[in-house]
Amino acid sequence: MTRIPQEPSGEPNPLQVLTLDRLRERTSAKWRTYPEDVLPLWVAEMDVPLAEPVVRAVTDALTRGDTGYAAGTGFAEALSAFASVRWGWDGLAVPRTAVVPDVMQGVVEMLRLVTGPGDAVVVNPPVYPPFYSFVTHLDRRVVEAPLGPDGRLDLDVVEDTFRRVTEDGRQAAHLLCSPQNPTGTVHTREELSAVARLAERHGVRVVADEAHAPLVLGDASFVPYLSVPGAERGLSLMSASKAWNLAGIRAALAVAGPAAADDLARLPDEVADSPNHLGVIAQTAALTDGTPWLDSLLTGLRAQRDLLSSLLAEQLPALGYRPGDATYLAWLDCRALGLGDDPARVFLERGRVALNPGPDFGTGGRGHVRLNFATSAEVLTRAVRAMARAVDGRAGEG
Repeated sequence: MTRIPQEPSGEPNPLQVLTLDRLRERTSAKWRTYPEDVLPLWVAEMDVPLAEPVVRAVTDALTRGDTGYAAGTGFAEALSAFASVRWGWDGLAVPRTAVVPDVMQGVVEMLRLVTGPGDAVVVNPPVYPPFYSFVTHLDRRVVEAPLGPDGRLDLDVVEDTFRRVTEDGRQAAHLLCSPQNPTGTVHTREELSAVARLAERHGVRVVADEAHAPLVLGDASFVPYLSVPGAERGLSLMSASKAWNLAGIRAALAVAGPAAADDLARLPDEVADSPNHLGVIAQTAALTDGTPWLDSLLTGLRAQRDLLSSLLAEQLPALGYRPGDATYLAWLDCRALGLGDDPARVFLERGRVALNPGPDFGTGGRGHVRLNFATSAEVLTRAVRAMARAVDGRAGEG
């Protein structure tokens, strides 16, 4: 596969359209969890208007009363076409897909298909906190194989972990986050191929959460896990929800490798019958007609990532930040600031800036925070300045 170059879209930067006053009118979790004087840079919601094709598709559905149950393969066909054009991957076979309510519910159902109660699920922290809660609620054991000091998969640790969790003959799975949330790491073809080889060697089933796949910002290329050699028994969850800001009208697609089709066929009818019809309509429209909007967003996110680097270097030079190649999330190392294990608490109480606490992301999270930079330059600038004042002991948003 080769990286498909992006063309200038001609669309306005969606990150610079909405004012802070307009954003505060929103009633979603991002804007209602904290008091109005708090700048929310935490949960994975972007401060953007929706892509016009998505608005039109949902509005048209509501106008004609098309609010029943989801049906058909249009979503899968749209994602398959998007994957072919965007990632040069022609291996997303529509017959080996199933629509699921959202990515994490899909993860749960895939793990239910390939593991049993008490089995191990390997994760690579620091990683998306629901990996811990959802797996635990599924009555599986979370076993950590932490990322290396460079923020990349440590294949020696992965192999040792795979060996340990299967040495008693039990089933095990690897819940892979690709691209990695919160670090923005884009796993390479070589790394993913190595994971596939190790998984086959030790009998571990890989379930890949690829929700952030369309959000590659740097020179790296997103590589679908199911496209690498040896991943035939793998399962993937993909969605347009993160890239097009559709968390509230959610849907996702479970995709099986050629040797996992029989597993996916065992998905219970109640799961296959439960996706949000409007979510399917919205995500299909995004994948089909929303790529110019996406390209403009990616340009804006690259600018925001660069702005964040500059602001941190100026305002908080002791804070560690390694810009990721994907997502709109920044993983910030605050240990040198002397703010304790949970700097997010200090930034909220003293600076009135809401960030995600690093300890929630597992091993490697202490002394860190996750910051969502998918907002305007104005909001990001105000937030970082307020964080700097919080470290200096001065209060206020600024």
